[in-house]
Amino acid sequence: MFATLSDRLEATFKKLRGKGRLTEADIDTTAREIRIALLEADVALPVVREFIAQVKERARGADVHQALNPAEQVVKIVNEELVTILGGETRTLRYAKTPPTVILLAGLQGAGKTTLAGKLGRWLKGQGHTPMLVAADLQRPNAVDQLKVVGDQAGVAVFAPEPGSGVGDPVAVARQSIDHAKRQLHDVVIVDTAGRLGVDADMMQQAIDIRDAVKPDEILFVVDAMVGQDAVTTAEAFRDGVGFDGVVLSKLDGDARGGAALSVRYVTGKPVMFASNGEKLDDFDVFHPDRMASRILGMGDVLTLIEQAEKAFDADEAEKVAEKIRSERGFTLEDFLAQMQSVRKMGSLQKILGMLPGMGDIREQLDQFDDRELDRVEAIIRSMTPSERDDPKLINGSRRMRIARGSGTEVSDVNRLVERFLEARKMMSQLSRGKGLPGMPGLPPGMQAAMGGSGGKKKGKGKKQRGKARSGNPAKRAAQNAEQAQRAASGAPGAAFGVEPEPNGQSEENFELPKEFRHLLGNKDGQ
Repeated sequence: MFATLSDRLEATFKKLRGKGRLTEADIDTTAREIRIALLEADVALPVVREFIAQVKERARGADVHQALNPAEQVVKIVNEELVTILGGETRTLRYAKTPPTVILLAGLQGAGKTTLAGKLGRWLKGQGHTPMLVAADLQRPNAVDQLKVVGDQAGVAVFAPEPGSGVGDPVAVARQSIDHAKRQLHDVVIVDTAGRLGVDADMMQQAIDIRDAVKPDEILFVVDAMVGQDAVTTAEAFRDGVGFDGVVLSKLDGDARGGAALSVRYVTGKPVMFASNGEKLDDFDVFHPDRMASRILGMGDVLTLIEQAEKAFDADEAEKVAEKIRSERGFTLEDFLAQMQSVRKMGSLQKILGMLPGMGDIREQLDQFDDRELDRVEAIIRSMTPSERDDPKLINGSRRMRIARGSGTEVSDVNRLVERFLEARKMMSQLSRGKGLPGMPGLPPGMQAAMGGSGGKKKGKGKKQRGKARSGNPAKRAAQNAEQAQRAASGAPGAAFGVEPEPNGQSEENFELPKEFRHLLGNKDGQ
């Protein structure tokens, strides 16, 4: 959603990075370009004015002019002001001292309240609560049936005593739901109310009556992030009429310009608490202003990525896979398929990669990425026999043709998957054993132990000592050759290799050679 705004801000900051110091003209030019970028993103004009005024005032301060890198200081200022505009600190739900905690959802029709009720219920269930959804939207056709379906998908109980579609009293349903939740021991009640097409006086009064009947601990106003400035206007009207405690942004994964998301917190004075960024019930997150600001500025969102990874991956299973990777042959295509499925639990790869810093530079490539490629990979692996998944080297030409037919792909696709898997497995094994990437300096484990290191490159030039350097003077070189021949004839230790004995008098008897190389000398133990 914020791609256009991010690109414009990134282009503005690039112009600053080549400057050793900032002049007044530079600050004015930068502020003007940021203002244009915000207005094009449909950010409310009062928000833009306040934001630009703060950025210009701080950019003219001593911290920027005395900094070694003024451009980075300006980026830091813009980031901090974005965090302020978005709400500053993360706001969490307030729970009632005596259960159940009542959460009332309200908003325009089509904002996504019913789906969001299921997402919020699923999220609360994951937090250890026992939520219940209440079908108090009795105006919209099939709204009650939709909530039942969403609740079933989320694994959350639904209280729906009335059929809806214009039948039933929503205030009475909301009141009865509290007693029902107490009897069934539900500690959170989420009331889904009817939407409205605009500032409708009758529907606003209905929301007020439901509020008075259930006395909610939290009133959340659901805002469609794709609507634009009209959503902010409606939020103001609802705040003045019914009142609300926080905002939930839905459809944050859309392709709109995102101005409402940046404006609603400043205009209404109420914090954004949650964000819905996809169609699946898992596409629901707590809204963190600092992380959202980082995304807008192209800095990524690594913390959210880590949190999602912790949910998707089992720690014990990950340790088992790590052990298999170290042994190289232990990591199979079956393990690879399991890991790929765990990654997919985190969401689309396009969204996951978009959370990494610097991915804004390759946004076009990310937009062209097709998650269905993973489906083809899964189909190829599932078309293999257990023995083929365990040892891909068994897959010969006829087997590859059979696998291609079974997965609906080409033989070249099977070849590519097997080759890449074998290369990746080898590389992961080398990395896990401290041998470095292929083509980079690395030592066998025995040599690492003998040198008391991890196989890393030694400080300095790191060249292996081969003995005394030979002189370029013919006379001196002849003398060196004669001396070497004399040592070889006398059988001095190490003379055959042209290396002087160690100063400490080490001999062959007390020299400890790694096991991997003992057989080369044919020692007495025969190892």
